[in-house]
Amino acid sequence: MTTTTEATTTQSLIQQLVFFLALIFCLTPYASPPIALALGLLIALTIGHPFQKYNSKAIKILLQVSVVGLGFGMNFGNVLEAGKSGILFTIATIFGTLTLGYFIGRWLKIERKTSHLIASGTAICGGSAIAAVGPVLDANENEMSVALGTVFILNSIALFIFPMIGEYLKLSQTQFGIWAAIAIHDTSSVVGAAAKYGDEALRIATTVKLARALWIVPVALGTAFLFKSEKKKVNIPYFIFLFVLASIARTYLPIESKVFDIFVSIAKTGLVVTLFLIGAGLSRKTIRSVGFKPFLEGIILWLVIGSVSLWAVISLIKN
Repeated sequence: MTTTTEATTTQSLIQQLVFFLALIFCLTPYASPPIALALGLLIALTIGHPFQKYNSKAIKILLQVSVVGLGFGMNFGNVLEAGKSGILFTIATIFGTLTLGYFIGRWLKIERKTSHLIASGTAICGGSAIAAVGPVLDANENEMSVALGTVFILNSIALFIFPMIGEYLKLSQTQFGIWAAIAIHDTSSVVGAAAKYGDEALRIATTVKLARALWIVPVALGTAFLFKSEKKKVNIPYFIFLFVLASIARTYLPIESKVFDIFVSIAKTGLVVTLFLIGAGLSRKTIRSVGFKPFLEGIILWLVIGSVSLWAVISLIKN
């Protein structure tokens, strides 16, 4: 018994040591967003995440702080312009995705709540949208896990392939920024993919995605009405307003730009760590829980929204 306990303790210590060494590496300039995500996935699928129960909360806090920090690197006028340039795409794709998700869910005979959660995550901002809409739907743990697993798997794929597609098609920074914000689910992967593509793409993608995230509120309220739910409390993403305030500070406060650049640098590192934690949290159990039909719905929605939005930005945005 003692030998077994000692072996378990040793294994746990090794697991924690490897995790912390990988985390430290993600704090260095050598770790890009895709590398951090891949490293997290490697840990999740081999030794496992030693602090899994804290992972979700850590991701949420770190992502929000990092996004606010990125605001210190953006001119407020440019933020407004980017928000306006993506508004029509946002409205059209959100309602189009939710409608298409409803019909695909019926066609595949997926449980209605699960189907709506996947469509909401695809339409707005991935895990954040699912986390907001789930309680309104009174979704159970299995329904939430399936939807989150679907979105996180596709997010991981998007972070790797979107920059390659953008470079192959020679998309401009503006085109890629808007496309990434519309077609990639989670804010973390949007910002990660855009950061790899370029600074201008990062600015546009972050702004458009955050403007899109504000639609969590009307979509959650609409969900409560359609599903006749009495649980109408909606989590408002207040950190988006802090991002705007950070941008206003950068534009109008008489402070040296070097000070703001330090905040931006810290925020980019925080984003890399966030993606590492997302990868580390994508366990075999999460992957197995998804199931074929829900994952197929997620893939179909993702391919449709990705291809249609790509055609739109190439056709309508020339710079």
